[in-house]
Amino acid sequence: MGLVIVIMLCIAVCSAPFQHFAEFPNQLRLFQGQAISLHYAMPVHAQGSLNPQVAGINGSSNASVQVDLRQPLSIQPKHSGVTELKLKLFGKIPFKTVRLQVIPDLRVIPGGQTIGVKVKSAGIMVVGHHQVQTNENSKISPGEDAKLRLGDLIIEINGQSCNDISKIAPFAEAAGRNGEPLQLLVQRGKERFKTSLKPAYDQQDKAWRLGLYIRDSAAGVGTLTFYAPDQGVYGALGHVITDMDTQTPIVVGSGEILQSSVTSISKSQSGEPGEKRAHFLKEGRTLGNVERNTPFGIFGQMKQMPDHAFHAEPMQVAFAEEVEEGPAQILTVVDKQKVEKFDIEIVHVSKQSSPATKGMVIKVTDPKLLERTGGIVQGMSGSPIIQKGKLIGAVTHVFVNDPASGYGCFIEWMLQDAGIMLNPQQAISKAV
Repeated sequence: MGLVIVIMLCIAVCSAPFQHFAEFPNQLRLFQGQAISLHYAMPVHAQGSLNPQVAGINGSSNASVQVDLRQPLSIQPKHSGVTELKLKLFGKIPFKTVRLQVIPDLRVIPGGQTIGVKVKSAGIMVVGHHQVQTNENSKISPGEDAKLRLGDLIIEINGQSCNDISKIAPFAEAAGRNGEPLQLLVQRGKERFKTSLKPAYDQQDKAWRLGLYIRDSAAGVGTLTFYAPDQGVYGALGHVITDMDTQTPIVVGSGEILQSSVTSISKSQSGEPGEKRAHFLKEGRTLGNVERNTPFGIFGQMKQMPDHAFHAEPMQVAFAEEVEEGPAQILTVVDKQKVEKFDIEIVHVSKQSSPATKGMVIKVTDPKLLERTGGIVQGMSGSPIIQKGKLIGAVTHVFVNDPASGYGCFIEWMLQDAGIMLNPQQAISKAV
């Protein structure tokens, strides 16, 4: 009898209806006005109920509807909010409860244009130490004595905000001549602390030195991911900008993005990623500012979409859970300013309920792009990824040993960092 029961359970678990029931989601997120169809082919008749103010079932505006789960179940989101779709057998026996969250509709224009990026840090970044020759037999590093580390950001000097490297020498000379240490406010990661640094006189250079290598700005080339015309904001790059020496994320004080044109491309090959070579257009206008530098790219205000857009009209965006393995496309520039569409394959999708940078693994399959670039090259980061007519993410990194492949991030996390899409917890709180 026990063996018979085990066999029956195995048959039941392996049956298509049971598998379809297991695949039936426990929660769904939908954009307002964008209907969804669920088809799990279960031989079940049930009564479905939910708040008709938030969503409808199979085109009905009633709170309760009879449904046949052998047929597709259509849900029409009406207004932002949270409700529960309850399915009951014979109208009495609970069968399945699906938490349904409707979010205000959001559409953006996908980018693909190559942009120049100039950022000025919110302070003076420490990128190295050096020894000051105080006499023939002695060298010291005031910066090391002050316990400063690579990647530290000097926010204030003697109580004055400072993010201009040209102002450091006058501070050092004045303090050195007076025999007084500089009082520094330093940011290290998320922490801030104060320290004292006493300049030393360099006998070789005949000048007062801090014993530090410092930097206050950075510049480079990347790709615009999206522009949200209703909010007037943009997102680009798909990854954080870091200092090239310390690999520390740059805390942005100010910045701008500009029109750029691709002049040539160094092809990627195994072990050696290629790069786009581009120049900032002299006659080109400033497209927007840079307000934030996050793990998912740079974000700021932009008044209008730059020229050469592949899609001129706003496009629907996809939630992370909508992304599937299979064919997709990217938009990017390989010659001058022309945005083109190229085929890729999404070979792996990570299930993410919270922001993480490596959302999907992509592989370039387009013969034209492979011939031109060898795959993914530096400067292509931020290229929008489109699947089934929706913007789903952006290219972020290349695999060094397989340049045809790389990582992409979900567009949902970029939209959150841009400030135009609430995260799930915030959306629930606002709806309640």
